[in-house]
Amino acid sequence: MDFQRKISDLTVEEFLALHNMVNKKYEYGIIGIAKIFGVSRDTAQKIKNSGVIDAAIAQQNKTIVVDVQKALELFGKKS
Repeated sequence: MDFQRKISDLTVEEFLALHNMVNKKYEYGIIGIAKIFGVSRDTAQKIKNSGVIDAAIAQQNKTIVVDVQKALELFGKKS
């Protein structure tokens, strides 16, 4: 995407892509997963271990970052 253009010159598709990039929300760690789904830490660990939301998780060593919207979408498809 060319970031030197005026917003009025963007197509609807480009505008929505930009909007989604800016408005991403993240949670961190098992506690973050628990917040997203409103569950205990143990249940959040089970959700993570199940692999259902793997595509929404970026993990390096013990650091876990979860894309909230993607996690909710993935979990909804499996429920």
